[in-house]
Formats: sequence, structure tokens, C-alpha cells
Amino acid sequence: MTTTIQKSILDTIIARKKEEIIQAKENKSFSDLEKEDFFARDTISLTTSLRDASSPKIISEFKRKSPSGGIINDHSAPEVVTIDYVNAGAVALSVLTDLDFFGGSFADFLSARRANQTIPMVRKDFIIDEYQLYEAKAIGADVILLIAACLTPAEVVSLSRKAHELQLEVLLEVHNPQELDATLGENIDIVGVNNRNLKTFETNFETSIAMSNQIPDSVIKISESGLEDANTILQLYGYGFKGFLIGESFMKTVNPGTALANLQKNLSQNSNIIPSGPGKGNLCK
Repeated sequence: MTTTIQKSILDTIIARKKEEIIQAKENKSFSDLEKEDFFARDTISLTTSLRDASSPKIISEFKRKSPSGGIINDHSAPEVVTIDYVNAGAVALSVLTDLDFFGGSFADFLSARRANQTIPMVRKDFIIDEYQLYEAKAIGADVILLIAACLTPAEVVSLSRKAHELQLEVLLEVHNPQELDATLGENIDIVGVNNRNLKTFETNFETSIAMSNQIPDSVIKISESGLEDANTILQLYGYGFKGFLIGESFMKTVNPGTALANLQKNLSQNSNIIPSGPGKGNLCK
């Protein structure tokens, strides 16, 4: 009897990422990356910006497509969208660099970086190799993403330590308490709770709420995926989440920057619904 095991999308992405890294190393060495213009720049701290925040802060993402949603926006220019994001009050920018599954590229990141010199930028990709940290530094990233679901605890330790050596901050993405317990270490600056189930792709904001008290106060908390309305964001802010990574709901509009500006306005108008402390109030869905 033959049993067919279907690979998850994450397995497929990581397999492809390993192929990309092999090819990238053949095309450009570590020393080549160290010679890139942005490699020597001083990085900008997202952690500082979020820790001092007295209101919810939005990390706005430039995202062309996703495996679950397909094409989201394949015509907007990254430099235009990200400038609009900054003008609308984004605390940081996130730019996808994965090509095959998210339509991103280093060209997108570099266009955004050159247009926005004074704001923290996150390289959004599937980091599995130290080489990618050097790539991130070379294109002007300030923060790198480590996804617990595709790394071992030992890999998180080694990659986060190396990121700090390169003056890059580390955003650890987790989906459940088990991932958090296994991977949270001394070199993690920010924990991002992803509200999207990697198997079903459904989003549930209770994921962030359930994990809010499990993340130490010494680590900045952000919430990711499925965030659209001000009430939800304000409720999550009441549970200690300082930042909110939003991409798809902005990018699917005609003008992503205007979408952020409208959200910021709604956040200001509805700020009175913030619970008085963690565990207070009901989450508006």
C-alpha cells in the first residue's frame, strides 16, 4: 500500500529557497556583499520606535502577491507606495524579497530603501541561511524575519546571533505557544504573532490574545496577518501589542498610502476603546 504525503506550501517554499541560496552564493560571495553600498550604513532601530510608542504603530508592507491570495497588486511602484506609507505615518516598512511565491525582489527593496533613508525597513523573506543575513545588510535592511515554523531552535539561535553581529534587529514570527517556547532567546528583539494558520490560511485574532501574556515584557510584541479595522488593532494594543504588520489590506486598494492614512484616522477617532489592561474587553472582529 502506497501512502502519498502532500507537501505543505511552507515545505515547497523552503525547498525552493535552498536552491536559490546555492545559486546566489555562486553569483555573489560574502565579500562581494560586504562591498555593496548599503552594507556599511548604520541600521535604524525598529525596537526603539516601538518601545517608546504611546499608540498603535503600523508596519506597512509592500506585497505583490501571496500563495494563498494570488495576485494582490502587480502594478504599483515600491518607491511610490512606500513614500506614501511614510507620509501617512508608518513606523516602519516591510518589503517582500521572495520572487517565486510573493513576487518580491531585491530591486523592490532597493527602490524602497533609496526612497526612504530614515525609516526602519524589514526584509520579509524565508531566512534559513547566514548568507541571507549578508544579503539583507547589503540591500539596506534594518530588521530580518525569522519564521519559527521553518527553523530549528538551534538555527534560530545561530541566525539571530549573527544578525546582531551585523547590527540587524531580529523579528521572530510565531504561530503558537510551542514555537515561542522553543525559539525565544536572548537575541530576539521583536516577537510577531502571526494570526494566520499555515495549514488552513484562516486568520484568528484570538491567537495574538492567547499569546500576549506568554511573551516577556522585555521583548516587543507585534501582531501580523488579517488586520484591517481600527477596533481590532486598538483591542490588541490593549493586550500589549505595540506594532501591527499590515500589507494585503493596503495593497489591494487603489492607493495603499491613502488606505493607511484612513486607518490612522480611524485609530485616532476610536482610541477610547482601548482596554485598561491585558485581558480587558472583548475583541471586535
